[in-house]
Amino acid sequence: MTATEVHDFITAAMPAYGGAGFSVDAVEPDCVRVRFPYREHTLRPGGSISGPTMMTLADTAMYVLILAKLGPVALAVTQNLNIHFLRKPRQADLVAEARFLRLGRSSAVIDVLIRADGQDEPVAQSTGTYAIPAPPAG
Repeated sequence: MTATEVHDFITAAMPAYGGAGFSVDAVEPDCVRVRFPYREHTLRPGGSISGPTMMTLADTAMYVLILAKLGPVALAVTQNLNIHFLRKPRQADLVAEARFLRLGRSSAVIDVLIRADGQDEPVAQSTGTYAIPAPPAG
């Protein structure tokens, strides 16, 4: 699926995705880039973008990667998500890059690096596992 096809599919399947302002910046053969726009209401005390915001972005990037590679698999679901917060992000859009570490028939292990737009060093790193449903019989 292209970036536009993935974005349109997720927006139709999960209206909260579109309402949150996520966008698919790029779909490449081995990587996707997903953007979450900076919003003041996502800040925690101390001025850092909140952990739940970064976790949501990581999970969303993983789902985008699944869709980009496998097509509209609406029932692919998160089995596991680990995240490491590496440094305080600038108050800017967050950009996540997701790549497969392993893609099997029934599950995928995915790595995600999150950066604040314009910041070279990652602010968070996440690894997750997605369950991939079996194709319909028939």
